This record gives sequence, C-alpha cells and structure tokens, in this order.
Amino acid sequence: MREGRWRRAVSQIGRSVAVWAVSTVTMLVLAGLLPDFQLQSADDDSTTQLAVTAGIGAGVFGLLSALVWPLLVRLLLLVPALVLGLLVFFLNGSLLLLALRLNPSGDSEAAPETAVIVAAVMSAVASATGAALAVRDDDAYRRRLYRLADRRRRRGPPCPTCPGTVFIQLDGVGHDVLLDAVATGLMPTVARWLGKGTTSVPTHRLTPWRTDWSSQTGASQLGILHGSNHDVPAFRWYEKDTGEVMVSNRPTSAADLQRRAVERTGDDGLLAVDGASRGNLFSGGAGEQALVLSIATRRRSRENRSRAGYFAYFSDPANAVRTALSFVAEVGREMGQSTRARLRRQRPRVGRGGLYPFVRAFATVVERDVVVAAVMGDLLAGRTAVYADLVAYDEVAHHSGPHSRDAEKVLERLDRSLELIENVAEHAPRRYRIVVLSDHGQSPGETFRARYGLTLGDLVRAGCGLPVPRKAERTRSGAEARAAVRAALRRPVEEGRAHQYPSGRDSEPIALASGNLGLVSFPDVPHRMTKEEIDARHPALLTTLANHPGVGFLLVRSEEHGGLVLGARGAEIPLHELTDDHPGPLDGFGPGAADAVRRTHSFPHTADIMVNSFHDPADGEVLAFEEQIGSHGGLGGAQARPFLLAPLVLSAAVVDGEHLVGAEQVHHVLRRWLEESDGAEGPITAREERRAA
Repeated sequence: MREGRWRRAVSQIGRSVAVWAVSTVTMLVLAGLLPDFQLQSADDDSTTQLAVTAGIGAGVFGLLSALVWPLLVRLLLLVPALVLGLLVFFLNGSLLLLALRLNPSGDSEAAPETAVIVAAVMSAVASATGAALAVRDDDAYRRRLYRLADRRRRRGPPCPTCPGTVFIQLDGVGHDVLLDAVATGLMPTVARWLGKGTTSVPTHRLTPWRTDWSSQTGASQLGILHGSNHDVPAFRWYEKDTGEVMVSNRPTSAADLQRRAVERTGDDGLLAVDGASRGNLFSGGAGEQALVLSIATRRRSRENRSRAGYFAYFSDPANAVRTALSFVAEVGREMGQSTRARLRRQRPRVGRGGLYPFVRAFATVVERDVVVAAVMGDLLAGRTAVYADLVAYDEVAHHSGPHSRDAEKVLERLDRSLELIENVAEHAPRRYRIVVLSDHGQSPGETFRARYGLTLGDLVRAGCGLPVPRKAERTRSGAEARAAVRAALRRPVEEGRAHQYPSGRDSEPIALASGNLGLVSFPDVPHRMTKEEIDARHPALLTTLANHPGVGFLLVRSEEHGGLVLGARGAEIPLHELTDDHPGPLDGFGPGAADAVRRTHSFPHTADIMVNSFHDPADGEVLAFEEQIGSHGGLGGAQARPFLLAPLVLSAAVVDGEHLVGAEQVHHVLRRWLEESDGAEGPITAREERRAA
C-alpha cells in the first residue's frame, strides 16, 4: 500500500511538472506575441534569464490559482452565476499581475487588459494539459473530478451500498424527435443505451407518455416533482380571486405553485430525501438547489446559495474561460443562422433579434455547463436522487423549429452531456441509475399571427365589437431559458406590463397565450362565466372564435350541460359525452384528449373561454398564439408525446397494453423507482451493464 502511495505521488509530481513546463512555454509565446506583456527589461537579452523568469512566473501563477482561486470562489458563492462568470476574468487577470509582481526578476509587467488575456489562455492550457494527462490514469481522473466538485460531505450517503438515481430532463424533446435523433446518429449515447447498433446490448427501455392538456414545463414539472399539477390550466392564466396573472416561469408564481402543490399532497416532493434540484422551475423538496426558479425570490442564504453548482464549475478558472468563449461563439452562431434564414426567406420564421441570441447562448452554454457540473458534484457526493433540467433544445426549437438543423446540433451536444454524466457516475462512491425523460414535446407550425395577420387578442376584441389595433401585439414567449436567466441573475423581473387587474375596472377581456392554447377571461365578473352569460354580453364572440379557421375547439361552462366543447359550424357537444370513439370537435387531437379537457374543466381557475388552435393531423402542425414556430402548451401533435428512458433493471413504467398519462402518474413511477433502489443490486450505468453483458 505504501508503494502504491509513492507511485501515485510520483505520478502526481510528474503531471504537475508537465503542466508547469507547458505553462512556461505558453507564457514565453504570449510574451513574444503581445506588445503589452513583457517578462524582462528591454536591455536584458539573456535567453536563459527570460526562460527562468517565465518559469518562475508560471509557477507562481499556478500556485496562486491552486491556493487562492478556490478561496475567492467560496467568498463569491452568493454572487449570481452570470456575474461570477464575468468576475472570473478580472480575478484571474489580477492573480497573474500579482504573480508578475512576486517574480524575483522585478521586470515582468503587463497591461491589465493584457493580463486578463494571458491569464485566460494559461488557465485553459494548464487545465487541458492536466486533464489530458490525468485521464490516462483512472485514479488521477477520479481525484481530479473530486477536486472540481469539492463535494466532501460531512457524512456518507444514507445507503451507500444502494444505487442512487439521477433524472435528466431534456426539455421539449419529444418521443418521436428522440427516435429520429437515434436513427440518424445524432445521439449515439442514447442509441447505445437502447441497443441500436451491431454490437450494442440494450440497457434502457423507452416509454412514451401523454401530457395533460397544458403540455408545458410548468404543469409537467410541477406534477413530476411534487405529485400534483392541479389547477394549472396553462403556462399563464388569470386568477379572478386575486386579480393576478400567473406565469409559470415567474419566480413569484413558481413559488406559489410549489406551495399549493405541497399543501395539496402533504409531501415536500420527489427529492425530499437527500436530493438535489438543478436548473428546474421547482425544487422537488431538495436540500441542494442550483438555478431553481421557485427559490429565486428568497433572500440568499446558506440554504439557497447554489453552492454545489457554482463552486463545482467555477473553482477551475479554465471552465469560466471555456464557457465565456463558447457563449460568444453561440451568440455569433445564432446571429449567422438567423441572418441566413432571413436571406433565404425561410417559412415559417419568427423574429430572432434583440436579446434572443444572448438568451439562447445562456440556455445552450451557461445553463448546460453549470447544471452538468452540479450533477457531477452530486454524483461524486453520493446523493440519493438528482433531478436536472437541460433547457437548450426547447429554447432553440421555439425559434428555429423542432426539426431544424439548429435544433439537431443541440441534440448532439445534449448527448455528449449524457455521456459525460455516465462517465462521471463510474467514479462516484455509489452506483447510479441514469433516467432520462422529457416534460413535453414540440409541435411545428407557423404562428397564428403570421397566417392571419392578427393575434388571438385581436380576434377576441373583434368578436366583442371592440376596436382592433392595426398592428398586432406580440405575445411574449414562454421559453424556459428566460426562467433560468432570472434564477441565475437572482432578479425576478416580471414580464411586460403589470400583472394586477383590478376587479370591476371595465368589461374588456383578457386574452393570454400558452403556445397554441389561448385563455380568455373577463376580469369584472368574479366567477367563471357560462356560455349563456357570454352570449348575453357578446353574442358574436363564441361564434367568431369557434368558426375561425385557425381555431380547433373551445371549452366553456354551460348552465345546462356543465362543460361544453364548441367547434366549427355550430358544433356544441357536452363534455361528458365525448370519448375517444366519439371525439366530436376533438377529432384528430389524439387519444385521451377528452379526458385531458375534462380534467382541466374541473380546475377552479380555468378561464372563461379555453381556446385550442387548429391542428393538422397529417403533418402534426399547430398554430401558436405566441411568436414561436415550435410550440407546446395545448393539444395537437408531438407536443403531447414526451418520453421516459430508464434502465432495464428498473420495473417497467406501465404494464403492456396500458398507457402512461399525465405528469402526476410519471411522479408515481419515479417514486416507485426510488423505492426499488433501496437494497437493489446489479448493474446501473449503461457502460457497466454493457460490460456485464
């Protein structure tokens, strides 16, 4: 054993020397290239002295980075992720300037802006060199991962001999999109898990499931993590009792929705026992949280400072450098892609200017890197349950389309993230089962506004006999990336105009959009209006909506029939009469549509008029009431068909012949799998199962 320790020590010293030598050469090269960076005085032409100065400078900088940098990051754990990412460059450059001042030659100097560049390059080179050398040694690689995560817990996991479970949510990736990505080679890791290939043995099974009528992250993730999404009729909706518009990715709304779910179920959530929540709208009851929206409004403290996510990632300055460069590259990539789409006059197309390139870059780079690093830390810490949401695909597909080349590139990167998590799981102190799932899919199609030249709000006003503005007002996107940005900035900035609508202000309706689902409410009426009341006030409104070619069906409350579904050409069918065999206006919206509509009808805060857009079953297209060419939120197409990908060692999600319906049922399946892990043995990661086979 002593001999092994000596061997590891010698190996570590060798790697450190190699990293120092590469850093010295890097510093010499940069000194020759950058005019504002010098290692010796102008009258000193000694090559040997120059090399010695560079060697000392590289050594001092490396020592400061190893000793001082982790302390600085610890002091800045309460700083938002984006702000810390910017501070990284300033702090790293400051360490280099300090290293040059401590150099015995006394002649080394650099301009502050040059120091930032030199420090960034040296950190990246040193990190890459160390990783390349360490990866050849499994023990060294494991120790490096532990240092990056810095997750030495005070006590071990509750059951270290039992496997833990990590749930990775690929936001917006539908069941069919996943299968297409596997078939075309975009996601080789998932393909290997499914046994797609000549030498692959399947280790996972793929199960589709059906969303509720509100096919969006707010409803789905709340149901999955907390076991109840009761009274969540859409992504955004108006509540008459409070006069407030609830928006799922508003921090205050997310916190309120989580509180309601906990009160309804009497349970803290899926992750209440030794769990971690990463990049989600809701906490799931986890004790460790990073980029979780429902806690973004709380005062920062030890309990919600997202220490694992930030420190695990930013403790290595090279990570921040790499992420920043990738961020800039992604912004440029989006600008180029949007310009190309505009020049080619692609259809459908939505505006992608303003802040969108930066929101996309945050979702596809920053959020991904921080969340994956946090998951790595959780695995190495041996946490029992981890749930993480990667929102990159959903954000890009909203604006580029769910089947676009832009979205396919994101799927490739997500697959690499899954492979990285799988590799890190092999170095964890306990075995892990990796479950991948989605919260909804996305349905393609042009916007309602692009096809008809008016928004849903304009159509509602026209049906009420109110003046319609010439220029349609854009509806804000409900993309989850904006929620992640708010959580990272710790600034719960609310959307657009005020969200309070005083009761009795006037009789003008409020029209809200959630993908291809629209909600119309009359704020001056304290209860949910009936069809009879709506007809008495606005005789043409329901007929105007139901007969519009861009509308699929309406749901209203009737004094005589209760729930009533309205369609074109005067179709009016009581909700209790609709079935899959006799769908009425719901024909073409998929199996279970009537049950999904009935469930939403029972919610206390369902809108006076629920409007689902037209859906073409032939090509799966819908018409979004928002500015999105890939949308979700209602019924119609792939948006209602997400997936659940789980190891074969776990029991099947449903028995043959049955269907998994609704986020609440998914919650019960995941709970069952966590219970099965207690005392379970056997292979758990895909690579281990492949080796065992």
